[in-house]
Amino acid sequence: SLANKCPAVIINYNRAQCNCGNGRETMINSTLCYITRGDQVLMLHRIKKEQDENRDKWIGVGGKFEDKESPEDCVLREVKEETGLTLTDYQYRGIVTFVSDIYETEYMHLFTVTDWTGEARECDEGELAWIDRERLYGLTLWEGDRIFLRLLIEDRDFFSLKLRYEGEHLAEASAVQIDRGVIGDAVEVQKNDLVLIG
Repeated sequence: SLANKCPAVIINYNRAQCNCGNGRETMINSTLCYITRGDQVLMLHRIKKEQDENRDKWIGVGGKFEDKESPEDCVLREVKEETGLTLTDYQYRGIVTFVSDIYETEYMHLFTVTDWTGEARECDEGELAWIDRERLYGLTLWEGDRIFLRLLIEDRDFFSLKLRYEGEHLAEASAVQIDRGVIGDAVEVQKNDLVLIG
């Protein structure tokens, strides 16, 4: 990690920042949560904000860490803020490293949820909707989301997935499953759509 390599690392809210002579690096930490109800998943259609890197995409619920938050703290707060729901049964499923030529590096912590209290309310980030699992892949999704959604739906063990984007195009994907080593078919679900490098 950057913290292990550089003594000049400063942890600042949701970012780890390096101010050493090698330049300035920032890395965002965030959470993403998929709430399930039978064969449906609660999805957020990001259509309300014009200046939104997820504009017009369907994603799960989540957001960036605040100062001193753990992944669990962050997902509980973000889901409450965006949906009004209070999570009571949730599982930490994996971590996704996003590398991009236009956006900052991001570490996204993935969760799935099977129980909660409260009723979903209107979200100022977009429109919430319960989507049948069989319809998920027909939505407008980021290319990489299709990979980790498949891993989550297949109930894989905790995994680490690295996605490298060039613009909005997924150029490379690789995954490791913590208990079983390299996932040989991690990108098979999308291999016809990806240009794999290396």
